[in-house]
Amino acid sequence: MESEYRYQQLENWLLQGILEQRWRLGERLPSIRTLCQEQGLSKATVQHALQRLEAQGLLEARPKAGYFVALQPDGVKKPLSRARIEAPRPVSVSDLLLDIMRRSAAFDLLPDLHSGDLPPGIVALNRSIGRSLRRQKGEDYQYYDEPAGDRQLREQLALHAARRGWSVSPEQLCITSGCQHALFLALMACCERGDVVAVESPGFYGVLQLLEQLELRVVEVPTSAESGMDIDALEEVLERWKVRACIVSPAFGTPGGALMPLASKQRLLALAERHNLAVIEDDIYADTAQGSAPDPLKALDSDNRVILCSSFSKCLSRDLRLGWVSGARWHDRIQHLKLVTQLASSRYLQQGVAEFMADGGFSAHLRRQRNELRVNRDQLIAELHAWPGEVRVTAPQGGLAVWVELPEHVDTLSAYGEGLEQGVVITPGPLFSVSGQFANCLRISFAHPWNASRTRALRRLPELLRV
Repeated sequence: MESEYRYQQLENWLLQGILEQRWRLGERLPSIRTLCQEQGLSKATVQHALQRLEAQGLLEARPKAGYFVALQPDGVKKPLSRARIEAPRPVSVSDLLLDIMRRSAAFDLLPDLHSGDLPPGIVALNRSIGRSLRRQKGEDYQYYDEPAGDRQLREQLALHAARRGWSVSPEQLCITSGCQHALFLALMACCERGDVVAVESPGFYGVLQLLEQLELRVVEVPTSAESGMDIDALEEVLERWKVRACIVSPAFGTPGGALMPLASKQRLLALAERHNLAVIEDDIYADTAQGSAPDPLKALDSDNRVILCSSFSKCLSRDLRLGWVSGARWHDRIQHLKLVTQLASSRYLQQGVAEFMADGGFSAHLRRQRNELRVNRDQLIAELHAWPGEVRVTAPQGGLAVWVELPEHVDTLSAYGEGLEQGVVITPGPLFSVSGQFANCLRISFAHPWNASRTRALRRLPELLRV
């Protein structure tokens, strides 16, 4: 009984410390050895208390690292904002987006910081690319890559897809200049000027840029912070208007990082077949999953109408500019359009990445990255919990950002200029819609570590936003 009483005492003491934020979300608790020494307890008693808290979802055990205060999704207030369903309209993207991209600030509050050493995975990647370049022979530099891209890279991508439950052959893949290029090719292949395209709202602003450039009209479909595109709302849209294509991010799409459940994926494909709809899957965030990467929507595509687009930019390097597309019934058309818009990809870059994947470097990099992103995410949400007023935030299990909903009086667009004066770049909510919604929302990324400078910038935001 004495032993039971003592582990319960320790459990209650640790729980009180978590509630009082003695250890904040994402922070490491004292080691088992330290707790034994400070509390005068046996190792078995300490482990039992920690395991009980872990079973309640309050702690997370990380191999060779210890116990950390865990993210508690049930305790996070989820955003309530819901997009309105409005008639299809032409797209006009704000110049503010160009300003953010010019500052390289899409995923960093302090884009000028550029601190830290290269991660081990990027060092290994650069070595693989360097070896590939040195292996060039004779007049290789005088010839273009084949239209579909390097065969070895496509084989490695097919193997990577198979681990996620999608059986695809190298012949069904085409290498592109990033995911944005893949999305562009997909839209050109299945749509014509004036067609209506359904998109998530809030959704990826890069898609809105493409729709504007191609003179396509957009209809926004509300999304849920947890499950992504509202399939009931999509069905309503399809009944009211002739929609040619639907762009969707089932796995941790920006800005909120939602994960579409299997039942919603199945309903989406059934609606696509009923309404003869092309489905363009933006799968770029899947490999940032905190656990195992979810199966793509494409894995369920028995009707050959899902065009999958992805790249390495969110899980490996933004600078690499290598993506891929599997074009379903439009694949031949997409390969032809690649010749028109890009001609060819760099062979030595593709061969270097293929070697990096074949040697296990990519898998090792993903394991490290997932742990780092989890820590960054937990620290960010802990900081947001301390903001004044009612703040609602997504708690994504993948992706690179959270979606923050602030009190209705907040105008994130108005705060953008003032933030620049303080050296802080925010990403206002209205950028993720064409209808002027989400003025009281913003996206905040956890792609970078929360060092002292970034943490100070984050803590200036409540005053800047007048929360």
